[in-house]
Amino acid sequence: MKSLAFLLSVAVSLASASAFAIDHDASDYIPAGASITLSRAETLSSLSLRGNGHSKPKKDNWGNAVEQDRKKITIRASKNDRDDISDDFLWAIKKANHGGLVHLQKGKKYVIGKKLDLSFLKDVYVKIDGELKFTNDIKYWQANNFYYPFQKSITFWVWGGKDIKIYGSGVLNGNGQAWWDGFSGAEILDPNNKYYRPILFLTDNATNVEVNGLHMKDSPCWTNFFVRSNNVVFDDVYISAVSTNVSSLPKNTDGFDSLNVNGLTVLNTRVNVGDDCFSPKPNTTNILVRNLWCNGTHGVSMGSIGQYPGVKDFISNALLENITLLNGENGARLKAWAGPNVGYGYISNITYRDIHVENTDHPIVLDQCYFNVNDTTCAQYPSKVNITDVKFLNVHGTSSGKQGRVVADLTCSPGATCNGIHLENINISSPKGSPPQVVCENIKGDIGIPCIPAAEADD
Repeated sequence: MKSLAFLLSVAVSLASASAFAIDHDASDYIPAGASITLSRAETLSSLSLRGNGHSKPKKDNWGNAVEQDRKKITIRASKNDRDDISDDFLWAIKKANHGGLVHLQKGKKYVIGKKLDLSFLKDVYVKIDGELKFTNDIKYWQANNFYYPFQKSITFWVWGGKDIKIYGSGVLNGNGQAWWDGFSGAEILDPNNKYYRPILFLTDNATNVEVNGLHMKDSPCWTNFFVRSNNVVFDDVYISAVSTNVSSLPKNTDGFDSLNVNGLTVLNTRVNVGDDCFSPKPNTTNILVRNLWCNGTHGVSMGSIGQYPGVKDFISNALLENITLLNGENGARLKAWAGPNVGYGYISNITYRDIHVENTDHPIVLDQCYFNVNDTTCAQYPSKVNITDVKFLNVHGTSSGKQGRVVADLTCSPGATCNGIHLENINISSPKGSPPQVVCENIKGDIGIPCIPAAEADD
């Protein structure tokens, strides 16, 4: 036993050495400043110590090795904000693929200045304890990016594959100030807009993605966008976008957006951005949001959907609970497009529960004239998005008074069906006086509490 213990001690010591490579060919390329540390299992195997009756190794949620049983890859840090380590990072990801771990170390900065295709992943961990920061070379990124036609989206990089875990105590920094300054006054949905801004984190064709512990900072555009992905989970993440220039505030810096996603979970997360806190887009289903804090946002929204002519969109099966919404434009919101050239679809089986709002312009809102559609056009070309089985339960707090005494506005399109809309235990006050008002238009059936037509509401 003493001999075995001694050998294990030696094995652990060897495994912690930089660039230790018992199982690696001597000709393997290792960038300057990088290292490969073997996993415990690899070390034991190399020393012929496996099969000595030790307990089975632990597994993660997907049945793969946990951190301590993974080969660890480290790379050199950047010397300054112009020292691009993109090639080193890509090398590390490839080395760690199929069961390894990339570690970006605490107190160090890693600058990414090239677009990265990370769509090939299978069972990889990326632990970010330092800062991973993108350059703000606008000319380069405008010409070199990954483009998605939905709302003309671009990104620095694409993550795809299966079983991807990104975690740690560090920062993912989009370096957005230069982008906000350049975009100031523009509109992302303006058909003439050619100033595209990168999304900070994007998955495409990904299954089983976990992100936790990180600070996602200053994205040029949306912070997260999930495309054609399944089972995406965020836990204990902080998202912020704060400008140092009062004349160009962050814009379109949504916390979470999605397109064609089945399974989207956000837990124990704080969001401080100038746009939607959480906003799944078309064809997102099986949504869970719990313990979410939003400050200065456009709310926790379902949509927008129905934007593109002739295209059917949907959002279904969502539970959003224990949410705090402070100092925002909206609280709990459903939004769909109207106009002469839009699509159709439905929003169904949505529950907002235990929602706290403070100083919020529109605490509860159903908006089917989304994006600068005036009342005349909306009436002539109403939304074709049906909204069914939506519950607002235990919503309390204060409005900003911007809409007078109106604290909930549920105005359904005459071109769509709205039924199964239910409100219960709504206790929202307005600084403009009492009693608070709830507006409902074109909704079939009883909504559960008294409501009035829009014509009778305060201006």
